Amino acid sequence: MKDSLARWAPLPLRLIVGYGFMEHGLAKLSKGPDKFAALLHAMHVPAFHWMAWLTILTEILGGAAVLLGVAVAAASVPMAMVLLVAIFTVHLPYGFSSIKLIAVTAAGAQFGPPGYECDLLYLACLAALVCSGPGPFAVEGVFRRRQKVA
Repeated sequence: MKDSLARWAPLPLRLIVGYGFMEHGLAKLSKGPDKFAALLHAMHVPAFHWMAWLTILTEILGGAAVLLGVAVAAASVPMAMVLLVAIFTVHLPYGFSSIKLIAVTAAGAQFGPPGYECDLLYLACLAALVCSGPGPFAVEGVFRRRQKVA
């Protein structure tokens, strides 16, 4: 029973990580890649315009690959690199916690800058998916089944 349930474990990881990455990439795209490039330029990132597009495409295409269960291990490498860069260039100075409640006002909760907690969770999920495989309902599995039949 436990083994039959364990085979489903990668599915929620894949859906959450894939969707999360795609959301971040699409948010950068919808706000305009030049705005993200300007942020990278202010952080002294070399080739900031190219790196902005590379990050956006990694988040959108890598997220889609993980979500669909296609080439998860290959997609995880650049996705992990994006996370590591985010940790060491943005989130590390703010500590571990991703939620920093500063105050609760009439307008609602006010939060400070996030730490690296969520980045570590994404990295752990990617590592789990690489180790376990994409799980059920993965496009990769459909290709494997078709190759066995042929």
